[in-house]
Amino acid sequence: MGDPRKPRKKWMGPRHPWIKERLMQELELVGRYGLKNKKELWIAATIARKFRHMARSLLGLPEDVRREREEALLRRLHRMGLVDENAHLDDVLGLTAEHVLERRLQTIVWKKGLARTIHQARQLIVHGHIAIAGRRVTSPGYLVSRDEEDLIDYAPGSPYKERAEQASG
Repeated sequence: MGDPRKPRKKWMGPRHPWIKERLMQELELVGRYGLKNKKELWIAATIARKFRHMARSLLGLPEDVRREREEALLRRLHRMGLVDENAHLDDVLGLTAEHVLERRLQTIVWKKGLARTIHQARQLIVHGHIAIAGRRVTSPGYLVSRDEEDLIDYAPGSPYKERAEQASG
């Protein structure tokens, strides 16, 4: 067991760090999703890469074993919101970092209209103004499941919640 103060690395950076096209694409994604740094992008890319690897490894299994594991993987990805309900293994093979970035709390808060910009969404989350089912979440990189998506709102006691209630009521 390792030292709890030094957790295992959750990401793998690019193999060739100075390819201009990839750098430009990464910079565009960092700006579009309001990421703090490229490490957050690499974490999302690693998550997508692991799911694609799982799907590829399923293709080599016998049909009976493959079917049940494939259904389990697709159910898990559907709950996470990364694929549709009637998805196939080919859809999993097409996952990208953008699919994962769309499921981050920061992006969903912005798209629900709780924040005016993607950067304000990050600030609201970090400062503790956003809650999921009444429970405060302060990590903008939290991956929101389909079940939790409708439960996102301002935290109890947040001045933003009071303003929203005054404006609507």
